Amino acid sequence: MSKDKMGGIFKQAAKMQENLEKAQEELVHMKVEATSGGGMVTVTANGKQQILSIKIDPEVINSNDCEMLEDLIMAAVNQAIEKSNDMATEHISKLAGGLLSNLPRNFKLPGFTT
Repeated sequence: MSKDKMGGIFKQAAKMQENLEKAQEELVHMKVEATSGGGMVTVTANGKQQILSIKIDPEVINSNDCEMLEDLIMAAVNQAIEKSNDMATEHISKLAGGLLSNLPRNFKLPGFTT
């Protein structure tokens, strides 16, 4: 392989690394929202799967069914994490110029948490 081709490959790799780093920075500011119980529990997460807020309808809090509230919170958190992961994967794929589109859905890039 010629030096020109090798140089081009390294430039592409460097650009992709730069794009991935940019994507990581942007994901902190991107948000998704998930609800359960018909909106009784709402969870907001960012693109790095960090929970930013949990809102609970006061009517549910006054209920004597603590187990139901726990289930609603867990369902909303799990849905928020899944949505966040999907959003991050889509965002990273766009910035990587489609180079990552052939990777399996649950593939994790080393040093890149999504």
